[in-house]
Amino acid sequence: REVFALLEKVAASDSDVLVQGETGTGKDLCAQALHAQSSRAKGPLVVFDLAAVAPTLIESELFGHVKGAFTGAQGDRDGAFVRADGGTLFLDEVGELPPELQPRLLRALEQRQVKPLGGNDYRKVDVRVIAATHRSLEVSSGFRRDLFHRLAVVQVELPPLRERPEDIPFLIDHVLQQLGRPASAL
Repeated sequence: REVFALLEKVAASDSDVLVQGETGTGKDLCAQALHAQSSRAKGPLVVFDLAAVAPTLIESELFGHVKGAFTGAQGDRDGAFVRADGGTLFLDEVGELPPELQPRLLRALEQRQVKPLGGNDYRKVDVRVIAATHRSLEVSSGFRRDLFHRLAVVQVELPPLRERPEDIPFLIDHVLQQLGRPASAL
């Protein structure tokens, strides 16, 4: 209930949010709800999962690239920040961001400008960033403290299910409804 109350307040703001919690706690659902209840709900929600992208491709995928920036870059390509312009960018597993890219993300968050890989000019972006991680970034070696504080303007900690057993009946009902069975099927 405390988390829901906090999320309701945060959704109305335009602050960046860091959602922390173990795998399976619903960090992605939290990001979707924040976007859906925000003033940016009519804009795009772009999901960028850093754990699902090879470290060598993260920079191009996040900030974009121009034609010829690297072998195989046959044309300009917008990155996740530009695709999320006017909406929300959800950076899932932000703790996987390589240290050498952290200064670029910090600049993008501070200035709300991005420069594509191989490009010369910065582009302004109007985007709210929601980041999520299962790691404790405050004590994580290799994660910049200034970047952590920029991401965690608002910090939400999602407790694991083992700490909230009263939610289990609601989850069972939800799963049964998703399967098309009435909750009384148990």
